[in-house]
Amino acid sequence: MDIRPILSTLMRHKTAASLIVIEIALTCAIICNALFMISDRLTQIREISGLAEDELVRVQILSIGSDADQNARTRTDLVALRGIPGVKDATVLNQVPFVNSSWNSGVRLKQEQQQSTLSATTYMAEDQFIETLGLKLVAGRDFNADEYSDASSLLDGLTDGDNGIPGAIITRALADKLFPGEDPIGKGFYSWSDKPTRVVGVVENLVRPSNQGGPTAREYSMVFPLRPHYNLGGNYLIRTSPERRAEVLEAAKKVLQANGADRIIMEENTKTVEELRGEFFQAPRAMAWLLGIVCVVLLLVTALGIVGLASFWVQQRTKQIGVRRALGATRGQILRYFQTENFLLASIGIALGMLLAFAINQLLMGKYEMARLPLFYLPAGAVLLWALGQVAVWAPARRAASIPPAVATRSV
Repeated sequence: MDIRPILSTLMRHKTAASLIVIEIALTCAIICNALFMISDRLTQIREISGLAEDELVRVQILSIGSDADQNARTRTDLVALRGIPGVKDATVLNQVPFVNSSWNSGVRLKQEQQQSTLSATTYMAEDQFIETLGLKLVAGRDFNADEYSDASSLLDGLTDGDNGIPGAIITRALADKLFPGEDPIGKGFYSWSDKPTRVVGVVENLVRPSNQGGPTAREYSMVFPLRPHYNLGGNYLIRTSPERRAEVLEAAKKVLQANGADRIIMEENTKTVEELRGEFFQAPRAMAWLLGIVCVVLLLVTALGIVGLASFWVQQRTKQIGVRRALGATRGQILRYFQTENFLLASIGIALGMLLAFAINQLLMGKYEMARLPLFYLPAGAVLLWALGQVAVWAPARRAASIPPAVATRSV
């Protein structure tokens, strides 16, 4: 089809054509960035934690006063928890995933480094750590029995400068970052002291409890063979079968309360790990829904704008359409005329919208540390708007094509 008549017509309706182009450009820019942000939020929500989430419950306990027997009482707690019917494993941790705080430490590859290579989160582990959490060991080994020490005594030694942490288990993500392309087993790094810590094992996944460091640092985690007591975070994790979680959770609270009245069960933080995860990702999930609603509303408004403009132009060009039909134009040609006109307007709007999408993305990168907009979102947005334009213009175009020449030219 010769587009010169179409361009000539559009030039005579500059205001209406400009408005629809601007509307499509704004929609394109917002849709591309919104789809990217939705995808980013969904990626966060679906992240693999490395934990057997559907089998774990967390009980958080807090001492009312000082406890000189906190190490011994923690061991007693664990024996009692592991004896509850239905419990597979139980452990105590200084922190748990899917909370808003974490123990973070700088990691150096050389002793003389002035600045850390990166910041990683630190889990203190006792004997049943890997089994309870359900972590997958992909390289190296678990800690040997003689490698464990009490966290409180070792922390005192670190303060005095006497002790170091000889071994650690790290995540695959941390291993790839520290030792890219190398076997990390046996490699050393420096974190809590000026003595090297050697990597003895690598787990597939283990997320940082908080979002500190951003999405790329979520799996920079290291595990030290330090037996924490219940006053270091107060976190007991208990593994059971999914259908017995509620039962085991109630039994665990009773067991811990029976082992000392000078401790408080933090009820608001005592729940299943799946519940912790749901609360942790509540904001990203809400944002994804909100952006999805914005996209739908924008597309609906744009579609209504195209329908309204096309209907207006059909009314304005009734006589012109009748003359063309009288001169031999088919219904298909009239239909293609309006579709081509809409395609041209949409193409101009999409081209401007792509430039605007990048501008918005640059603003988000500077203000909110968003990632760069991947290029494939632009053609995706373009195809969506082209399809939307063709669908929106279809009904007015068919109505125009169905006008009988005798009716259209009656007043000519």
